[in-house]
Amino acid sequence: MTVPIVLAGARGHGRWHLENIRRLQDKGIVRLAGICELTPLSRDEIPEGLGSPEQSSDFGALLDSTGARIAVICTPIPTHTDLALTAAQRGVHLLLEKPPAPSYAEFRRMADGVAEAGVACQIGFQSLGSHAVPAIRELIAEGAVGEVTGIGGAGAWARAQAYYRRAPWAGKRRLNGVDVIDGALTNPLAHAVATALALAGATHAGDVTGIETELLRANDIESDDTSCVRVTTARGRQVTVAATLCAEQPDEPYVLVHGSRGRITFWYKQDRVLLQRADHGPEEYEYGRTDLLENLVDHLTDGADLLVTPDGTGAFMKVVEAIRTAPDPAPLPDGAWELLPDEDRRVVPGIDGLVAAAADTLALYSELGASWALTAKVPKEPKEVST
Repeated sequence: MTVPIVLAGARGHGRWHLENIRRLQDKGIVRLAGICELTPLSRDEIPEGLGSPEQSSDFGALLDSTGARIAVICTPIPTHTDLALTAAQRGVHLLLEKPPAPSYAEFRRMADGVAEAGVACQIGFQSLGSHAVPAIRELIAEGAVGEVTGIGGAGAWARAQAYYRRAPWAGKRRLNGVDVIDGALTNPLAHAVATALALAGATHAGDVTGIETELLRANDIESDDTSCVRVTTARGRQVTVAATLCAEQPDEPYVLVHGSRGRITFWYKQDRVLLQRADHGPEEYEYGRTDLLENLVDHLTDGADLLVTPDGTGAFMKVVEAIRTAPDPAPLPDGAWELLPDEDRRVVPGIDGLVAAAADTLALYSELGASWALTAKVPKEPKEVST
């Protein structure tokens, strides 16, 4: 039997989910039974081959009427927990987009409610479905690069100013008194953080003992668009991830495993790995990837292990919480950014090199001598993380 699915949030990134559901429907393992949107999709907005799924703005009623077995939730961040619990209370299993919640309290409310309901929940960190992740873990365990001394992450992306006008919650820390926390590290480049933590062996909340943040912004927004975070893990490893949406030359994000006798670079969007180690030439590998929705279906039908459980994103949510409770991102001084009129976006000169240097040295922007980070007076004392 095909598994009936309801998709909540079918526009924006939700279009990717529509195409993915169509791919799985063509394989005969799922069926798009319903779409939940405030404004119904037009016929032209539904990819060919998906038929005429039922549409409603009432998520619970739609789950009931369609008999959905899985709900894919790709809605604004502040709605994730309530929608997830609405599905869980009906026994409907979940693929919940990242970040799973805007605060650790909301995350726990979601994770605990899902566990109590006994439904399966997959969190949408697609990079953690890459076959490169277990392969890198095996290389680390074999001692291919010696003792791991730290993990770096780098994401230098570009977003036009229109990106922050695409939705009322875009670029916000809070909206109408509700947490949103739509920053570079928590949303567009959240995969860099989650993947770095996964390769550090720090996925659960208890694996994190301290977090330092530097949150800044070039754009006229509330949240950070140029930021870095350094996490201390219970095993004593440091994980530093630097990100910007104001890159001069946008490039593929990556995670870097530092070892005493080499390094491993993982371009997680490409599933590509470069192994560099003493007394060997560079070795490059490309891996496949398991789709997280397909993995969830396999879990329900064949008992396959889920790849990204809620508790397996607890460490990431500790980072989200540290960013949520940090002082509001400091605006960069006017001389620290430029406007590219043809692209309608703001650029921070030199940021590409700083992002790469942070991943390479595990240092924060201020420690790398960025004058705008030094003058922003960002607190440097690491926060202890309670579990």
